[in-house]
Amino acid sequence: MINRSPAGKAAEFAAGLGAGALGAGLALLAPDALRPLAMPIVLVGIVVHAVGMTLKNRLEERNGSVAVWEQALFWLCWASLAVLLAWVGIRLLDA
Repeated sequence: MINRSPAGKAAEFAAGLGAGALGAGLALLAPDALRPLAMPIVLVGIVVHAVGMTLKNRLEERNGSVAVWEQALFWLCWASLAVLLAWVGIRLLDA
């Protein structure tokens, strides 16, 4: 069950924000060492984000709590991921 309390939402936000800051910090500390891993990390990020948002959307649909604007953002995110994936594919083919 998803914790929908304000404290649960704040904790989820803090965890996500912290993970993003940690990743950004590591990328800034070791750019040369991480450069060969950039595309694999981006691909893993795309897959993990896609799976996470899809699971979250399905859980919310089961609960009947998906607003129209949330559904629109879900599909906008999928469209953005498709564009990003195409860009990554082009970059990998040019390499």
